[in-house]
Amino acid sequence: MNWKKINTTVHYWGSAVIIIPFLIVLGSGILLQVKKEFTWIQPKTVKTKHRDLTLTFDKILAAAKTVKETNIKSWKDVKLLDVRPGKGITKVRAKNNWEIQIHNETAEVLAVNFRRSDIIESIHDGSWFHDDAKLWVFLPTALIMLIMSLSGLYLFLKLLPGKNKKRARKKEKAQEKNQEQEEEQEQGQVQVQTQTIN
Repeated sequence: MNWKKINTTVHYWGSAVIIIPFLIVLGSGILLQVKKEFTWIQPKTVKTKHRDLTLTFDKILAAAKTVKETNIKSWKDVKLLDVRPGKGITKVRAKNNWEIQIHNETAEVLAVNFRRSDIIESIHDGSWFHDDAKLWVFLPTALIMLIMSLSGLYLFLKLLPGKNKKRARKKEKAQEKNQEQEEEQEQGQVQVQTQTIN
């Protein structure tokens, strides 16, 4: 069994199959790595000095309803609540990806921003395209990429000793050639000196 040929075939067809999903995962992954560096991707969290959560759910919902961008009319329009006692705020994330940051004591709306990181995350895992894409497209892509990475590592480790031997042989041949040239030069100099003496 020719493992080198099989490995080459796997890499050839594997890369053709996964290239588009892989580029989507790679590009969205890069954006997620820097999401806290760019407010366009993920809004910065506002900090307050108040550390105790004294708000009730009714007050949180009432504050959220005042923000037109979120289209929040009831709890059905709220995607999640993110309570940050350490920073003194509560984030209300609407289903349309708008985010409100509310003061934990006064219920004052401190910030209203569109949150793109959640959309990028859904693109990253494939769920943005279709519910089944995550399991039937992006998961196989990850598995094929894993197989290609392991087979590539295997080839590298297998071929590395051979490459080192070839380099060593080339180096030895080069040294031998240099020695021969030096010997020829020395012989030529001896002949010239002999002729001069005669």
